[in-house]
Amino acid sequence: MTSADPVHTLNDLASWPTTGTWLAVLGHPIAHSISPVMHNAALRRSASEDTRYSDWNYVRFDVPPEQLPEALVQLRQRGFLGLNLTLPHKVLAVPHVSRIDPAAAPIGAVNTLRACAGGWEAFNTDGYGMAAGIRQDLGLTLAGTHVILLGAGGAARGAAVECLQQGVASLNIANRTESNLQQLLSDLAPLKPSGCELRGFSPAQPPATLPAQALVINATSAGLKAADPLPLDLARVPRPAAVYDMIYNPARTRLMEEASKLGIPVSNGLSMLVNQGAKALSHWTGLPPERLFPEMDAAARRAMEL
Repeated sequence: MTSADPVHTLNDLASWPTTGTWLAVLGHPIAHSISPVMHNAALRRSASEDTRYSDWNYVRFDVPPEQLPEALVQLRQRGFLGLNLTLPHKVLAVPHVSRIDPAAAPIGAVNTLRACAGGWEAFNTDGYGMAAGIRQDLGLTLAGTHVILLGAGGAARGAAVECLQQGVASLNIANRTESNLQQLLSDLAPLKPSGCELRGFSPAQPPATLPAQALVINATSAGLKAADPLPLDLARVPRPAAVYDMIYNPARTRLMEEASKLGIPVSNGLSMLVNQGAKALSHWTGLPPERLFPEMDAAARRAMEL
């Protein structure tokens, strides 16, 4: 990140420019975010092709959770067109928006807001980003695929909803805490398409009946640190078709290393990050996410020094 990409606070809004079209990402902390790098790269490219985007800018705001309601009011008053939300705001924002995209409602979390009459319209682009990343990196589509999902937290919930909405053949969810697993399974049951098997298991005791050639998706935080335990021992399940780890920093997790040793195709979550961002920018600009992706992907890889 460069000095041209400062971290703003709500105090900065008092002297905010009254011209231009403004977009922002809100989080706490937010200094690590590469979203401005990605979005501004795509906006510069778009401006070179269409002058309507010549005064668009994307910035980042550090907003503690207790300030989020006021932040949403102030940013709307200042004329911001769109917002991205990252931790810890994705769930906290839900009661403070005017309406939620029906596809995002079952997730209970939103990551993209678009200004509308009286407030904000909310979307969740994470599922789109995950599905697009899996397709690009691994050549797999969720429809008709057997999926083993690791985790039962917020990221896993979004992934599970996308899997069910896309029509996976089966969804097997692994989580260490039984109560969290059962709650998620209960919440997902009404979304299960006909013919899809939905069940849970302990990663310490994977059942022998798990499907072979399944897509393993890691939606846990295991892997962020080198000392983290494996979220699942891949040698104890029928051979998967591929492993998609939502973690993108570090670029190679222990789960990915284990999959590579077994000759299983792997990918990290950078493609998910970029694709969800492209979908968010599409909501604001009206441009197709496929058109926005290449510039955003190149910028993200430069920022990650890949």
